[in-house]
Amino acid sequence: QTSSYTYLKMEEVQSVYWGAIPRRDDIEEGGTYYFDNWMEMKNFQSKELDRTFESIYFIQVISDQPFAAAQQQQQPPPGTTGSSKVGNMEIGPVDPVEGGITIEDLLASIEDYRDKTVKIRGVVVKYTPAVMQRNWVHIQDGSHHEGNFDLTITTTDQVEQGDIATFEGKIILDKDFGYGYSYEVLMEDAILLAVEKDNVLQ
Repeated sequence: QTSSYTYLKMEEVQSVYWGAIPRRDDIEEGGTYYFDNWMEMKNFQSKELDRTFESIYFIQVISDQPFAAAQQQQQPPPGTTGSSKVGNMEIGPVDPVEGGITIEDLLASIEDYRDKTVKIRGVVVKYTPAVMQRNWVHIQDGSHHEGNFDLTITTTDQVEQGDIATFEGKIILDKDFGYGYSYEVLMEDAILLAVEKDNVLQ
């Protein structure tokens, strides 16, 4: 355990590899877990552990129960740095829009973007419409910062999972909507500037 992450040594089929998840105290040694939405990092150095991992998978979603049938196909961890995996989608690097920023740019200098309006382009990995009078979009662009690589966006515009979408909106930090919706970083009330279809490896 570190202050931010729980590091897991995992065995799957005949391979053994390391993963890291946001810190949890309920992971049991010898337990079976299911995960989704991950990114591989090469030669990652944990300062708290004083250790460099030749390869480690930062995992965003983990459960001790199987996911829905559409997500149950167990995939081997991706082998390419800069790619992430969500269900059956592999997301490679996405070029930023002109005048825009990447997710890495945002997360690496997060305070600099507080209450600033920015443009960002990425693959829609999750879309949840009409919750609290908003549509909720998660995007990834293949960039990352310290194990984080996903950005949540609220908008009234509509997209589909797999779209490459360009949004413009204000960056809000430490936003708590209540009802379990709390975010350290959020692009709020974003406008969809452009959308591209069929550009994700399936």
